[in-house]
Amino acid sequence: MFHRTYSSVDNRRRPAGAGWSRRVAIAATGLIVWTATSAASAQAVIDYADLAEKVTPAVVNISSTQQAKPSEAQPMPFSAPPGSPMEELMRRFWEQMPQQRGGGQPSTALGSGFIIDAEGHIVTNNHVIDGADKVSVKLSDGRSYDATIVGTDPQTDIALLKVTAEKPLPHVAFGESEKLRVGQAVLAVGNPFGLGGTVTSGIVSARGRDIHAGPYDDFIQTDAAINRGNSGGPMFNQDGQVVGVNSAIYSPNGGSVGIGFAIPSDMVKQVVADLKQSGRVERGWLGVSIQPVTDEIAAALGMDKAQGALVSSVSADS
Repeated sequence: MFHRTYSSVDNRRRPAGAGWSRRVAIAATGLIVWTATSAASAQAVIDYADLAEKVTPAVVNISSTQQAKPSEAQPMPFSAPPGSPMEELMRRFWEQMPQQRGGGQPSTALGSGFIIDAEGHIVTNNHVIDGADKVSVKLSDGRSYDATIVGTDPQTDIALLKVTAEKPLPHVAFGESEKLRVGQAVLAVGNPFGLGGTVTSGIVSARGRDIHAGPYDDFIQTDAAINRGNSGGPMFNQDGQVVGVNSAIYSPNGGSVGIGFAIPSDMVKQVVADLKQSGRVERGWLGVSIQPVTDEIAAALGMDKAQGALVSSVSADS
């Protein structure tokens, strides 16, 4: 406003007078309002330092190792006269090839997790530790422990680990994801690219996202930076409560583009309770197969519109 008014007066080259004074007064008033608004906006910026200091000790780095599986022996692609010294030499050479010995390098996956009680229970994603022969956990203070897998639930991609420490461990509590609002500020903490404890901030971009990852998709979408290695890490609200478990990103290049997804804490709490009790999640089963009612099915059944579900088959003895 100020620059536009000043330009207009200058272009017309009017002499100083009452009109000029009025314009200067208006411009000055506009400047004061603009400055005051900027100051208020600066004060409204969220400072995450105290929150990050409070919650990061309970966030851990997870490393899972899977040994290479032996492969089937392959026949030699070359031959020598049977019984000759050359045949024996070639056989010994071929048997020492890596693909014959099945001695490939073990694979390692990196992820994140968070401690939920003083006894050392840790929540992470199932895909972080799936198939692992060994799981190691590193705390923010540098301490490392071997972890045991208490239980897993592939359908929700949640796993529960346990470490035994010499003293009670720092831990965080779950919040209520149902109370999250679109636009609410959130904090993500994790181990992107194996760099260790990293804090990023953003907002809740959307709720109830279905990204076709499984039958229980109900993701929280966020623009907080989430990258490879963040999987299993917590999403916090401003009270320092876990409201989601960071699990996936949408990206054309493998890096964060501001579209990340977290499993809501209300779902995670139920799964963790079952894993603690029995190591797995038991779900009800109706014994039927259903499918959505499409426009074509609705027309064939004489329905006014496509809605509900169609029972396509019934399992025996159900």
